[in-house]
Amino acid sequence: MTGQDDTEATGPAVPEVAGAAVPVDAEPVRPEAAGAAVPVDAEPVRPEAAGAAVPVDAKAVATGAAKPAARRAAARSTPRKAPAAATPRKAAGPVAPAVVPPLRPTTLAIDVGGTGLKASVLDAAGKLVADRVRVLTQYPCTPKDFVDALSVLVAPLPDFDRVSVGFNGVVRKGIVLTAPHFVTRSGAAGAPVVPKLLAAWTGFDLAAALAAKFGRPVRIANDADLQGLEVVSGSGLELVVTFGTGVGTGLFLDGKLMPHLELSHHPFRKGQTYDQQIGDAALRKIGLRKWRKRIEEALANFHRLLNYDRLYIGGGNSRLLVGYVDPSVTIVDNVAGILGGIKLWELPER
Repeated sequence: MTGQDDTEATGPAVPEVAGAAVPVDAEPVRPEAAGAAVPVDAEPVRPEAAGAAVPVDAKAVATGAAKPAARRAAARSTPRKAPAAATPRKAAGPVAPAVVPPLRPTTLAIDVGGTGLKASVLDAAGKLVADRVRVLTQYPCTPKDFVDALSVLVAPLPDFDRVSVGFNGVVRKGIVLTAPHFVTRSGAAGAPVVPKLLAAWTGFDLAAALAAKFGRPVRIANDADLQGLEVVSGSGLELVVTFGTGVGTGLFLDGKLMPHLELSHHPFRKGQTYDQQIGDAALRKIGLRKWRKRIEEALANFHRLLNYDRLYIGGGNSRLLVGYVDPSVTIVDNVAGILGGIKLWELPER
């Protein structure tokens, strides 16, 4: 088979003339062509009876007038067109960018709050490589309960090489010195201390417990200190104050983290501490207007005590102070408590 019409083997091809009948391989003109009747007994043997190919009037095939057998013969004898080149399909939507591995080392950054536990993973440049995850802080909370809660919190996050924790208390070389919320049954500022919880948390090696749980090296700092590492300018004396379940503070001199001061536990007014007077429980009790006036008084006290050059305000309730503090004060996003985790590994362990 050469791809040519099978009828060419029996005779020369005859050009098709528009409107004219196509001769069938020089077959003798039959009597019916001249209008004469053809006796049935005298009908010559047709070529297809002998197995020969029978050319068919192209017009008859096109109009459907040809007999079925003739149409099949025409289909077999007509050269097929080459298949059209495939056209690439357009994507149904935007093409997803290639996944680029994060810069190493990656850091699991955990922000411990009195109301919620938050975490994410940062690349070596300090950029989030996963959305933040959050769970509520449960009370009462023993050290074991706390470590287990963090394990559940970070389970959906990608792999990491090291861990940074911002803890709402005083921690030195990974060991807890104070955990003011976790030593109470409810976590509220000023709530009665539970002796068993106080004994369990005081001196607890939190860094070692988390390193054993995650199989990675761990560093821990106060949560306000960790937030400050992300936001301070590095020039002069800078104070970071966080307003959330309680009050947190972090102090920096020319970008260097100073020893932690638990100003929130100092006496403020009416025999109560800053935690008790301007913590979240007090806000709910006295209302927003009175709470803002107390915040103004507290910040004035901090300025008289420290003579800081710049003030930064963070924490979950900082949003309630937008437009109500001096324009020189910077109100920072709560995500700074996560982003500061990368900076903790740039400092000597403390």
